Amino acid sequence: MNLKNETLNAVKPFVDYGLHEASYTSYSHALTEVAAIAYLLGKGYDPHTAYHTVESWEKNEKFY
Repeated sequence: MNLKNETLNAVKPFVDYGLHEASYTSYSHALTEVAAIAYLLGKGYDPHTAYHTVESWEKNEKFY
């Protein structure tokens, strides 16, 4: 698999999640959430931990 396909396949679940999340919050919130997850993935967190870590930072669909 080439780098382009590998990258796009890796981010697709998070893009899909962000689009779904935006229907409940705002695009700004959803993009922030997906970017934070991507940042943690880049830091070496596994996807499950990255997602749950970012979700734990939310209260009433806002980051505090």
